[in-house]
Amino acid sequence: MDVIISTLAVFWLFLAIFFILIKRGLWIFSDVSKSLSMFMLEKALGPAIDFVSGRPGSATTAWIIHGFVWTFAASTFTFVGLWLTHDPTALHSFGSWGYNPKSSELIYAGRLTALFGAIGMTVIGTSLHALPKLSGTNLASESNATLVSLLWTLSVLLMFIGSQNSVILGITILPVANLLLSLASIAIAINMVITVSEATKDIPFPGWLILFAVIGNIAAILAVFVSGAYDEGTGQWLLFHLSGGTFFFCGLAGVSLYSASVGSGNPLWSKSLVAFTLFGALVTINPMGSTDSSMVTDLFSLPSSELDATSRDVISGSFLMALAAMPIIAFSANMLVTLRGSDAFVENPDAPGIAELNLGSWMLVPVAIGALFVQTDALGGVNELTGISQSLDLMAIWLVMIPLSLGAALSILPRASGRHQLSENRSRWAYWMMTGGAFLGLLITMMSDFTDMALTESMAEQGASINDELRKVGSVMFYGTVVGAIFHCTNSISGQFRGRLVQSVNTSSTSSISVESYTLTSTTTIRKILASGATLDTEVSPSGQTEEEGSATEL
Repeated sequence: MDVIISTLAVFWLFLAIFFILIKRGLWIFSDVSKSLSMFMLEKALGPAIDFVSGRPGSATTAWIIHGFVWTFAASTFTFVGLWLTHDPTALHSFGSWGYNPKSSELIYAGRLTALFGAIGMTVIGTSLHALPKLSGTNLASESNATLVSLLWTLSVLLMFIGSQNSVILGITILPVANLLLSLASIAIAINMVITVSEATKDIPFPGWLILFAVIGNIAAILAVFVSGAYDEGTGQWLLFHLSGGTFFFCGLAGVSLYSASVGSGNPLWSKSLVAFTLFGALVTINPMGSTDSSMVTDLFSLPSSELDATSRDVISGSFLMALAAMPIIAFSANMLVTLRGSDAFVENPDAPGIAELNLGSWMLVPVAIGALFVQTDALGGVNELTGISQSLDLMAIWLVMIPLSLGAALSILPRASGRHQLSENRSRWAYWMMTGGAFLGLLITMMSDFTDMALTESMAEQGASINDELRKVGSVMFYGTVVGAIFHCTNSISGQFRGRLVQSVNTSSTSSISVESYTLTSTTTIRKILASGATLDTEVSPSGQTEEEGSATEL
């Protein structure tokens, strides 16, 4: 049976149905369904909804602050996990409390909290601000979105507990955490769908990226279970990468493109590339992620199966992963040119989040290409590159996804809360600490992985001493990421109480798509005007020039 093609066919069918329902609605049932959905989001929750604030921007602020806290926690778990790889007895004193952490368990906890806590919460938080702005309306229920952030945080906390102790009092923890996460995801999806149903203008492509990120993740889970591939290794592997290509890639692309335009003050360089990024992300298989699908089996309480793909699945899977390089390159190029349009990155290097967005855009392509080779090797059953899979997965998290989500959150948070960060200097130090620590630490750790692979291939009886030294240096360097995460977390939280008030927001680029006016200072071409983001409704204002000699300006 061709698991990949049959599952993808069901997945694409669900996405097509969703798109048609968004564009055409449910006819006479539209008003009834919206009223019932709003009742479920607010009134049905009873007194609980009264404990949260419903002011504009409160939901975005809550989600982003939670995401910053989980970024610090995830970096700490990952650092300790990397340290225990060369010093397994470093935390032996915890044994008196009955806690004996292992390196693999803490790295696993770091991955879970980074993906669903740090990245997931910042992506949703920025989406709750960006999607209403792109739709020309307000968020359907600020109160429900704020309350759901607590449910999501509880699920991530249970994920950490379940990664250390899978069964407590006879209850398997990770499936319970996944159930709470699914309930929160459904609530956020309903909130977003109702929001876009009240849109006053056509939804731009970054808005569609955000919508398909939330709905696509649900569609991926349903597709794998409907097709019956959930108990096969190939189906479990596919679910892991479909969720990565929808919720994480589409979500990051949508909020990053919006934040890059708003933060830099430039319109998106190419709307066609945004559309291509959306289409390509949904019809291909994203290669980034681990070769091990244990996260899927743990969260859904499925029997673990080995990745034993048929020859047709290997061909189709490898082709679709190679094809995913095109939307990845399109997204990266669009981001980089947008950030550098009109020298925005040079003129305003301290703008919140711009540096992080720039880093994530640069690192996306090399990390994705490396992941393509590793995933193709694993899908084909060769398993020669499996040794570097974990380090490459950590690189994708800390050098691509965390910077993109963090950059978008830093750019959006002042606009949502009305206050800047406490210190721009501390934000700048946080960027360099996180970037240097993650890049150097994980690169040196990957060098150690290559050494292990070489020793295994040569069937050496003893490991090389340089290997342990590399892991020590790598873990020490990664500690800079922990310090940078602390700086970002404290700087953002303190800014909500003592930061400068946002005086005014530049509304000329809030559409994230086009410019409202274009000043014509010299002869130009229609192509250059359109390339700047102008549309048929853009006003072109000629600027007068003179050849007379200028004079000094009186002060």
